[in-house]
Amino acid sequence: MRAAGDREELSTDSGDSAGALSRRGILKGAAVTAGTAAVGLVATRPAHAADAPAGVVRATARMGGTSITMSVVNGALQWSAERNGKTVIDTSALGLRLSDGTVLGSDVTVLGHQHGTTRTTWSPVYGRNATVTDQYQEQRWKLQDTASGIRFGVRIRAYKTGVALRYVLLDTGTDTETDTVTISDELTTFVFPDDTTVYSARDEDAYLPVAPDAIPSSGTSSTDQGPLTDLPLTAALSNGYLACVCESARLNFPRLMLSSVPGQPGTLSAFLMEHTARGSGPVETTATVTAPFATPWRAVVIGATHAELVDNAELVLNLAPPTALTDTTWIKPGKVFRCELSTAAGLVGVDFAVARGIDYIEYDAGWYGPEFTTVDATTPIAAIDLPSVISYATSKGIGVFLYVNRIALSDANALFGLYKSWGVAGIKLGFINEGTQSMTNQITGWARTAAEYELLIDMHDDMRPFGYERTYPNYISLEGVRGNEQFPTATHNVTLPFARNIGGPIDYTICYGQSRNKTTNAHQMAMAAVYYQPLNFLFWYDKPSKYANPASWPGLPWFNAVPTTWDESRTLAGSIGEYVAVARRNGSTWYLGAMTDETARTLPIPLSFLGGGTYTATVYADGTPGSSPFRTPVVVGTQTVTSETTLDVAMAPAGGQAIILRPS
Repeated sequence: MRAAGDREELSTDSGDSAGALSRRGILKGAAVTAGTAAVGLVATRPAHAADAPAGVVRATARMGGTSITMSVVNGALQWSAERNGKTVIDTSALGLRLSDGTVLGSDVTVLGHQHGTTRTTWSPVYGRNATVTDQYQEQRWKLQDTASGIRFGVRIRAYKTGVALRYVLLDTGTDTETDTVTISDELTTFVFPDDTTVYSARDEDAYLPVAPDAIPSSGTSSTDQGPLTDLPLTAALSNGYLACVCESARLNFPRLMLSSVPGQPGTLSAFLMEHTARGSGPVETTATVTAPFATPWRAVVIGATHAELVDNAELVLNLAPPTALTDTTWIKPGKVFRCELSTAAGLVGVDFAVARGIDYIEYDAGWYGPEFTTVDATTPIAAIDLPSVISYATSKGIGVFLYVNRIALSDANALFGLYKSWGVAGIKLGFINEGTQSMTNQITGWARTAAEYELLIDMHDDMRPFGYERTYPNYISLEGVRGNEQFPTATHNVTLPFARNIGGPIDYTICYGQSRNKTTNAHQMAMAAVYYQPLNFLFWYDKPSKYANPASWPGLPWFNAVPTTWDESRTLAGSIGEYVAVARRNGSTWYLGAMTDETARTLPIPLSFLGGGTYTATVYADGTPGSSPFRTPVVVGTQTVTSETTLDVAMAPAGGQAIILRPS
């Protein structure tokens, strides 16, 4: 990734008047070991607001109508956020609880204040857009806890697209070789305006729109229990704004969940995981880090409209560390086809990939034996002559992915090195348990090791994004979604763009022509443009013979053509859980996908984003609805359009449209 731009330090006045501090009942958190680049704070003079009442110190970061304020009110830390004068996050708590009971944030003094504005641009290896602008205003405080004398910091940032905050643990300045801090809880709260609805989901459950205090209790004796929801967590505010809580730059730190707070209807509280998401591995109730140390960013992506929320998702990437790789030319996003477990299926799969514009084939679970009992992933089953398949694939320009269950990952360095020597292009890791500090370290370690051997990596099961695909672009995809193996509803599918996909890539596994789908085939086709998934598994559950007669499958040319990485992306319309339309450009060609819930609807879509001249629109649309959504045929038509054209995008119940716009 290239970075170029300018940095300018500007003075910033203090912000608005402080509100009352919203307290939460302390919920048992998990080990917090924040991990990322250490941040130093320069001790200058405290930031006293000219209009602040006695006992209040305040600092506000602002950018393009968005603002975030941190305050000390009678010694207690709090924060809030606004967009264009409307409340996004009301007065909320800040703080960390250490293992000895010390609470950093309940009684503090501001020792120093630093602020400035930064603007850079950078080019991702792949992404929603070819160039990303990273512009924000930041406020930093150096603080001292009154009781213990411990010094720490808080950083806040305002972007046009949202806000973010993180804590900084400072070293003591002593001569000791290490300066360790053990954290047991994070006390950050998110207080939403009255009548907010949040879209809650845990693990691979469907999204449930509920009030913040009504998140259902979940978990088992071997997992974290309580009214908990995973991130990203999207909130629809009563003032019309959308806010999606995400995390970024999570290194050496447990994963963040959010919890309802008894007696506080609009409040969600940070919950740092003690167990892995699926209950395998040691329980970690505290986490120890070495100062100086910065916790992950707690980001709130903000949209004035549902469509704008989707387009503002790159905030998560901007908060993540830049790429650690000096050479990324070997990292190739693309489409993947899963083969049956035989040599013949692999060879046929390669031919199918060549014919269908697919970049990779994959051997999934079982290629080296039963995945839950086989700990050796170095020897293929007798039915697969893997060297022959890899050799044939390589000769055709097709890469090979191999699936590995976590129980076969005892020595990732040796295994990844072996796969590299075989000519493997990437690894799909299955049943990965995320959540604790040690699992965060293991996951990021696997990605780093894979990069050493120039292997792409796709993490599966209950994984949650944190911007790591910027730092290690070979960490190209992850699951953490209720995908097509669950055959979810159309309502669920049109919730994902505004929720899970805001945080980062998803591996959804598109099923075209599957009778078990609860959606039309055009709906499935549109996913390839609507969802951001740089590694896109297509034709899941199918074999090449199904498509031997292309005339029976009119959607195939769409899948042949559609790429997985983009020069420009624009969300054209949307309402969470109801409908969405996204246009993405690769080169001079635009790919437009539109999807609806179980309600038939027609969306007027202006094509004002097109350049000059005329375009040929190839439209893949729902035909006359059949006896079930799956039986609704795909009909194909073409028309000439310009930037002055408005398309009426008609969709059947649980339907969609996929449109290719090529310059004439």
